[in-house]
Amino acid sequence: MKRVLTALVLIPLVLLLVFLGPRWLVVLCVAALAGLAAWEYLGLAELGGAKPPRVAVVVAITVLFAGSSEYPDLTTATFGMLSLALLVYCAFRSPAERVMADAAVSVFCLMYVGLTLLVLPALREEANGPSLLAFLFCVVWAGDIVALYVGRAWGRHKLAPRLSPNKTWEGAVGSVAGSLLAAGGLLALADWFTQWNSAKLSYPDEFWYWLVLAVVVNVAAQVGDLAESALKRSVGAKDSGTLLPGHGGVLDRIDALLVAAPVLWYAQLLHQRF
Repeated sequence: MKRVLTALVLIPLVLLLVFLGPRWLVVLCVAALAGLAAWEYLGLAELGGAKPPRVAVVVAITVLFAGSSEYPDLTTATFGMLSLALLVYCAFRSPAERVMADAAVSVFCLMYVGLTLLVLPALREEANGPSLLAFLFCVVWAGDIVALYVGRAWGRHKLAPRLSPNKTWEGAVGSVAGSLLAAGGLLALADWFTQWNSAKLSYPDEFWYWLVLAVVVNVAAQVGDLAESALKRSVGAKDSGTLLPGHGGVLDRIDALLVAAPVLWYAQLLHQRF
């Protein structure tokens, strides 16, 4: 029930932000989300023996978002500069025997929850940006929900028992089906809006493209979920935090997006190019 109630509160707020929020607020909210997720990730790293500079990493993520927002063409350069800055900071701050671990954790965190989430405001700036984000979120959410219930009801064959013992192949297949249903529902809704001369929801490409993209995004989301499970299992943690009732931590809630969002971004780039 906690999981359902949390989702009922957060999902409408996210969709309102996607469609009605000003650009600065979207960037601010995603940056705050990245900062919270980074804090939890660094806490997990501490369970593994590292002692990364939490405040410095969160500051670096904040600078990354601010720099990318003002100078998007310099995002790669900004990321490189901040990565070197974290390396130097750890080299002089950490004990010699821990410099490599602390620096590696810090730079990886900057990439894992910083660089990946930069994709969200970037996607929103596309011609049909709010629709793209709605597609991403709905496909991931639907896949997650259907996987949960199908896995509980019919799950028999373990998907990756070493990483996440509760996930099954039946749940994974159900997840793909849920994402396809969500994509089909969004396309139908967009078509309905078109009949009323409204472009609030727009998916201009071929119908089959969005269904294929839903499968690709779903698979990426499941990989992202398993990857975060592997990180937690490596340090003996069940959840990344307790901030979201019924969902664990922020990182637990967005782990799928950390892979799915970049995959959607690059899929769109390839589709536009070819």
